[in-house]
Amino acid sequence: MAKHRASQSGETDFDDATTALADVSGDYAVDAAHTRIGFRARHAMVTTVRGTFGEFEGTAHLDVANPAASRVELRIDAGSLDTGQPDRDAHLRSADFLDVEQFPEITFVSTAVEQVDDDEYTVTGDVTIKGQTREVSIDFTLTGSALDPFGNTRVGFEGALALKRSQWGLVWNAALETGGVLVSDKVQLEFDVSVIKQV
Repeated sequence: MAKHRASQSGETDFDDATTALADVSGDYAVDAAHTRIGFRARHAMVTTVRGTFGEFEGTAHLDVANPAASRVELRIDAGSLDTGQPDRDAHLRSADFLDVEQFPEITFVSTAVEQVDDDEYTVTGDVTIKGQTREVSIDFTLTGSALDPFGNTRVGFEGALALKRSQWGLVWNAALETGGVLVSDKVQLEFDVSVIKQV
C-alpha cells in the first residue's frame, strides 16, 4: 500500500491510493491535465505566497527491476507562473526574477535515481533556471498506480524541493524597516505528478 503524507493544513486525508500494478516499468509522459507544479515563498517575513506553473511537459522512464536505470526530464514554461495577482506575476516574470524573455524555460534532467524505501525514491539531477544549472536531489513518493477507464496505465508521484533562489541568480529583494527582507531566498517547489505509459 502506498504511503501517505500527513496533511499540514488540517484537511481530511484522501482515500487510499491504489497500487494495483506490480510492474510499472516503461516509458511515460507527464499528464499535464492531472499534474500540479507549484511553488511557495515567504513574503514580508509574515506570510506564504503560493503559485503554480500552468504550462509544462515531461517524460520519464521507469525501471522497477533496476531503479537506477530510471530517468526523468521536465520542461517548464517560466512565463506560465500564476500566483493569482497579475502585478506580482509580472514582477516575477521580469528581469528582477525569472527574466522570462531571455530565459523562457526552467528545466530538470535527472542524472541518478535511487530507491530509498518501497515507495520512496531520491532523484538527483540538474535544474536550470535563468540560464544557470545546479545539481539538486528531490525526494519522491510513489503515490499509486492504476489502469484507468480509458486503458491508460497511470503512475503518480509526489515530491518537494527546497532551494535558494540566489544560487540561480534570482537575487532581487527589498529590506524591511523592521528587519528582514520582502521575499525569502528559500523557495519550495512542489510536484504532484501523474504520468501515462506510452505504447
